[in-house]
Amino acid sequence: MDDLEEARMNVLTEWTALVCKELGVDPAAVDRDLILDLTKEVAHGVARPAAPLTAYLLGLAQGAGTAPEDAVAKLTTLARNWERATTETLTDG
Repeated sequence: MDDLEEARMNVLTEWTALVCKELGVDPAAVDRDLILDLTKEVAHGVARPAAPLTAYLLGLAQGAGTAPEDAVAKLTTLARNWERATTETLTDG
């Protein structure tokens, strides 16, 4: 890891800790890398603005207790297959 990447990861660690404290969230309950991987897949497979929206919607579902255990895996698969899914939807009917 180069110095710039290490500095960015330190900022993410500090930001995550600060936001968790502010929101009353246990930092141990946050899998930052999993969420970053999900948002990367969504940004590249769907659209860049869909990434934060997806993370927010996942958080809402998690907070409401309606997110399935494998929600991140399902959303990642959906993002990876987005082009095919939208093509199939547009050609139905």
